[in-house]
Amino acid sequence: MASFTPPASDAMRARLLLASRDEFAAAGLAGARLERITAAAASNKAQVFHYFGSKEGLFDALVAQTVTETFDEVPLDTADLPEWAGRLHDAAVRRPWGPRLLTWHRLERGRVAPLEAIVERNAAAVAEVERAQRAGVLPRAYRPAVLLGLVLHLAAFWSDASPEFDALTGAVVPARRRQVVVDAVTALLGR
Repeated sequence: MASFTPPASDAMRARLLLASRDEFAAAGLAGARLERITAAAASNKAQVFHYFGSKEGLFDALVAQTVTETFDEVPLDTADLPEWAGRLHDAAVRRPWGPRLLTWHRLERGRVAPLEAIVERNAAAVAEVERAQRAGVLPRAYRPAVLLGLVLHLAAFWSDASPEFDALTGAVVPARRRQVVVDAVTALLGR
């Protein structure tokens, strides 16, 4: 069976997104340089503007893609939020650029340019948490959006920690870090 070859335009768009990942994760939107991105993608600035409209458009597309891929890989599981948080933690370990991109997005774009794909994904997740609360699967001690936010932040605890805080917890081995996330969400749920 022949393998699928994406159209050249899709392949170029994908190369630009991949090439921009490390640049944006390391330097953020303001510090990233299109010259480095396009060189890594064997492309040019005209292609960035063609596919994304601007450097900001490329950044936004990358952030939206990263969030989409993460939640496609780790779909929300309201029946077992602690383990779901553990799997989100695992995803951040496997894909360290994800938390960094989200931090840069929050700092540089989040308030002025909320990404519709993320807004929709969050709204669907909050609705799912609310359904689970109404069904008695999850406690109602927190509003659905607050509960989801707490779980997300606990899952990202280790990847979002500052180097100064890491120095205080350096002895906590990776397997234990995951268990801390799972245990913290379990405690949050009152189990």
